[in-house]
Amino acid sequence: MKYESIIGLEVHIELKTKTKMFCACKNDPDERHPNVNICPICTGQPGTLPVINRSAVNAVIKVGLALKSKINEITKWDRKNYFYPDLPKGYQISQYDYPICLGGELTIPNSAKKISITRVHLEEDTGRLAHFGHIGHSLVDFNRAGVPLMELVTEPDMTSGEEAGAFAQELHLLLRYLGVSDADMEKGQMRIEANLSLKSVGAKELGVKVEVKNLNSFKAVRDAIDYEIKRQTGILENGEKIIQQTRGWNETKGETVLQRIKEESHDYRYFPEPDLPPLNTNMEMIKEIETGLPELPGDKRKRLKSEYGLADEQINILVNNEKLAGFFEDVVSELQELEIGEKKQLTTLSANYILGDFLGLLNEASAEVDDVKIDAENFAELMSLIHKGTITTRAAKDVLKEMWATGKDPNTIVGEKDLRQTQDTGEIEKAVSKVISENQTAVADYKKGKEIALQFLLGQVMAATRGKASPEIIAEILKRLLN
Repeated sequence: MKYESIIGLEVHIELKTKTKMFCACKNDPDERHPNVNICPICTGQPGTLPVINRSAVNAVIKVGLALKSKINEITKWDRKNYFYPDLPKGYQISQYDYPICLGGELTIPNSAKKISITRVHLEEDTGRLAHFGHIGHSLVDFNRAGVPLMELVTEPDMTSGEEAGAFAQELHLLLRYLGVSDADMEKGQMRIEANLSLKSVGAKELGVKVEVKNLNSFKAVRDAIDYEIKRQTGILENGEKIIQQTRGWNETKGETVLQRIKEESHDYRYFPEPDLPPLNTNMEMIKEIETGLPELPGDKRKRLKSEYGLADEQINILVNNEKLAGFFEDVVSELQELEIGEKKQLTTLSANYILGDFLGLLNEASAEVDDVKIDAENFAELMSLIHKGTITTRAAKDVLKEMWATGKDPNTIVGEKDLRQTQDTGEIEKAVSKVISENQTAVADYKKGKEIALQFLLGQVMAATRGKASPEIIAEILKRLLN
């Protein structure tokens, strides 16, 4: 019997606000000292009252608008009751039946598939537990307790680990574009849980749901879901039943492990939060937030394609790196005065160099675009020098490295280093003859039909001419003299 997998995700995102959700304590994910950003409110002391963080509410509305969700005009707060050492109040202020956002969708990139959103709501985060097995006890840090936590729940629209991982990556990118969260998964700012069940192909009734926690990377999302599909398939094929439960992901062993039998929602004894009134969200506020929305990743992909005709791979790199995309568009804007045909060629050339040599320099230095000495105007000037044939592509690499190191404009560097492309074929022919006489083994290999030998000889001539000679002219002279 064949089975199909039904997958939905629950994603918890710590919001980037100055203060916590219901108190004035600092929201600082980089704080290393435990229990310093705390107060009587976030530690649940008797007699304290919460106050809603408006910035956190606005952030959730912003996400909802980007996902095309319905923003509820009235939302309320609920107490989710359970006991755990990292929950100082013995309950969590959350939202149950009236969340801020309902519905919505997010399209998986390079795919027409849209994943439906069930809801997006706001709650407060718990503290952190540090376990010390060697000394037999655990410690609790309440710095994170009370931090604004957005929970996004999807419909069970995904069918594989790859699909779920792609959705999570696109959501992560969207959050960063909106500026509502850094969503650093290593710091726990974005935590993913997968709800997965199997059913017989064609069957209407869904299978028993298993929740998988501790998914703190996109790879973990893909691997854990794929493992769980195999595990459940094996159980069903053996004629056994799936038990509803919560499992964790053990990355070291590459398997899911049982944590507990899954609770139902009524086990949490939800009831309205008595210390917070219902929250009204008026249309003027929603429109103001909507007006401030930036260009979103999906829209940027479409625009880069239609406006510049870039390849999908190039577009993905630029969309995933906002600053690099901004630099590319700044360079293109410097080329606006050129003729359309020439501008298109220069745009393609600019994209190739920015996503090739320039990005290589950035990665090598672990630098951001803002950190470098090269500005868009000088980069555009370099592209123009290459396009006009003033310098060769080989010389361009040296000019770019010098621009990176000094911040000088390319014309100055070309003049100082005498890198203008030579048109003297006689000088080039002398260099070719010298290289041929000094590399007889490569010459013999070429005459045996080894084309790679020609590339070697061409490289030697380029080095001898310091990149000033056109590779096309060198190749032409090489072939003539060799034959």
